[in-house]
Amino acid sequence: MALFGRSKRPERRGAAFDFLLVGLGNPGGEYSRTRHNVGFEAIDELAKRFGANLKSGRDRALTAEVTAMSRHLLLAKPTTFMNESGSAVGPLARRFAIDDPQKIVVVHDELDLEPGVVRIKTSGGMAGHYGLQSISQHLKSQDFLRVRIGVGKPPSKELGGEHVLSKIPSRERDLLDIAVQVAADAVQLIVDQGVEAAMREINSR
Repeated sequence: MALFGRSKRPERRGAAFDFLLVGLGNPGGEYSRTRHNVGFEAIDELAKRFGANLKSGRDRALTAEVTAMSRHLLLAKPTTFMNESGSAVGPLARRFAIDDPQKIVVVHDELDLEPGVVRIKTSGGMAGHYGLQSISQHLKSQDFLRVRIGVGKPPSKELGGEHVLSKIPSRERDLLDIAVQVAADAVQLIVDQGVEAAMREINSR
């Protein structure tokens, strides 16, 4: 069923939210603190800042409902694996009547940025990121907002999977810990001041 790109609003099956804030990663302790899971870490940081607890629900995600900055927010971490993230995000968007892709913010790892660099992107291609591709397929749109956390490129394209899932050197991990904080700041700026103001602040760093 199409979600965006049509004139008719999707059927409302829950209370409307102002933003759906999603962090991407893989479930399971073996993936914790890997490059691929920095999106999860950013949502955990936001939940900590808002005093919220993420809980399992029926839409294949850990979620928390939050009121902050005069906005009604839904935090989410899909419990699917990365390449099936859309099967959680699509149902969440439909059930909570989020029918504007610009109200969906996805935090994810980005190979095309140096480790620790954080950038906001408003739409466009997926750059080979399977989690973003899955979300785009389920939403029928590429126009959702992204907060990209740089994790750097592997020595070769063939090592991409190993790069994002392997143990991180301590110096780089320190950079990513800071980047996760900046990514959480970026999400809050988007919600509070709008994406253009957030981009001016974050993308100029």
